[in-house]
Amino acid sequence: MTRAAAAVPRGTLRLWLLAARPRTLPAAVAPVLVGAALAGSEDVFRPLPFVAALVGSVFIQIGTNLSNDYSDARRGADAEDRLGPVRVTAGGLMPPKRVLVGTYVAFGIAVAAGLYLAAAAGWQLLVVGVASILAGVLYTGGPRPYGYEGLGELFVFLFFGIVAVAGSYFVQTEELRWEAFALAVPVGLLAAAILVVNNIRDIDTDRRAGKRTLAVKLGRERARRLFAAMIVLSFAVPPLLAAVLSPWLLLALAALPLAPPLIRTVSSRTDGTALNGALAATGRLLALFSLLLAAGVLLS
Repeated sequence: MTRAAAAVPRGTLRLWLLAARPRTLPAAVAPVLVGAALAGSEDVFRPLPFVAALVGSVFIQIGTNLSNDYSDARRGADAEDRLGPVRVTAGGLMPPKRVLVGTYVAFGIAVAAGLYLAAAAGWQLLVVGVASILAGVLYTGGPRPYGYEGLGELFVFLFFGIVAVAGSYFVQTEELRWEAFALAVPVGLLAAAILVVNNIRDIDTDRRAGKRTLAVKLGRERARRLFAAMIVLSFAVPPLLAAVLSPWLLLALAALPLAPPLIRTVSSRTDGTALNGALAATGRLLALFSLLLAAGVLLS
């Protein structure tokens, strides 16, 4: 057991919460809210499919986090000197097999939700669910994990932005509109920004472990500029859409005061405490932005 792991409070529930990485869960909730809000603006809302979509999205995220915990430990990427929170597998807090079983359970719940959605709204949703789970597993698992090749942010943008928002809208209406894809862009950018902060924080240990994340490939300074650009672009989308759809979408700009201090922290700090806080703050920014965007959609 590592020194950092020894300081972690014990208890089965606490360890599972640590492994689930709750700071990343806004990326799973936000797109479902925005997609459902777009359907709600058309006076369409189906409670059970909404709940199933939310459960499926959250447990795909949890399963991905557990799979990442297990796979990174096997590959030696979660070294003792990493700046992020302790990982339960690498830290010796849970046996690898238990983490793997937790991964299966989380994805199993997601599959159950997907089966219901397929029955309620169409077989296409089962295909989307399976693709999302495969993307989660192959992020750090499999023979050539794409997270080790700098493609993690792209897949987060696609699956927790475009696919999740459009899919959540389809769950309600059984059709697709361009507005769903447009609204997905800022959600996907902010979700991917969470991963950018994570990889900026771990850039040194990832480089030593041979994990060639986008931050490792770009270098710290360019990765910091990428993070800032993603935040700025996210806030540029609502005014563009407001001119076409509704001025109410400008409500999302009420989250803007959270952005400058966050960008300053990521642009200037290298210590784990500050960057762990920035990761959590990026999740809160995504949550608030998406809530405000969803409200603006509903009011339009």
